Amino acid sequence: MSLEIENLHVRTGDREILRGVNLAIAKGETHALMGPNGSGKSTLANTIMGNPSYEVTDGRILFNGEDISAADPDERARAGVFMAFQYPAVIPGVSVANFLRTAVNARREEPIKVKDFGAMLKTHMDLLRIDRSFTKRYLNEGFSGGEKKRAEILQLAMLAPEIAILDETDSGLDIDALRIVADGVDALRGPAMGTLIITHYTRILKYIRPDFVHIMLDGRIVREGGAELADELEEKGYEFIRGEVAVADAG
Repeated sequence: MSLEIENLHVRTGDREILRGVNLAIAKGETHALMGPNGSGKSTLANTIMGNPSYEVTDGRILFNGEDISAADPDERARAGVFMAFQYPAVIPGVSVANFLRTAVNARREEPIKVKDFGAMLKTHMDLLRIDRSFTKRYLNEGFSGGEKKRAEILQLAMLAPEIAILDETDSGLDIDALRIVADGVDALRGPAMGTLIITHYTRILKYIRPDFVHIMLDGRIVREGGAELADELEEKGYEFIRGEVAVADAG
């Protein structure tokens, strides 16, 4: 098992956001975490990556059996945990190519040779249908929403992590950009990587069919199932699920 989250409680300031989350993601599996705004999905993603704004008050995060709950974000990234952000940062003056080469070298003992890096970059850019001129631009500066998300997925491809967390990767994308990003993620799936797709909507799941679906409400995972659970959610909506949970809690 690559990533295990056990009874995770998280707060920011005086507010408790996560209230006992349990989740396990193995390499080769694709999980979808769904829930309305404010349910705690992005808090979970940021906590997994070690964002210091979020305090773990109980429970733990295990990666390949090692407790990483107190590890710094860069330690988690070097170990093989990756997160594609909902709102990627703009880095003026740093080209996409230089950023990617630095990121790749951070996970290697020896720097990658320029020729090998170029070949790897071309392969993955072709996969995502990205023009080569893209790599000369400063990271996310003047990028459209779709270009920012494609840059995130390009990082994912280049870094080849064990666990990939995609936080609202479908947010703000038109249908063409969504399909390109989804096709890229789908092409990267395989036995060496586990994937957690965090989303409000089912539309990306029509292109990337998950093995497992988890529904989060009020800081807890309240329903779990296979891909058919996403179809049920699209039909019935979150309020129906919330009603079911309320009845179960009352009983």
